[in-house]
Amino acid sequence: MKLGRNESTTDRVVRLILAAVLGAAVVLGLVAEPWSYVVGIVAIVLAFTAITGFCAIYALFGLSTTSKSPRH
Repeated sequence: MKLGRNESTTDRVVRLILAAVLGAAVVLGLVAEPWSYVVGIVAIVLAFTAITGFCAIYALFGLSTTSKSPRH
């Protein structure tokens, strides 16, 4: 199994923005205490996948949002 990029640039930007919003919500105390840990972990995972361009769940199901242009 090849472990390369499987996220498009748009996908990565959306994940990074969502990670920033969720992280800010946790830091600002907008999320209740038991859920703040879950939301914080989700924010970290989203940021990590956005930075690396690889999503393990996409790979598990054989999905990719990258465009595969044909080579001539």
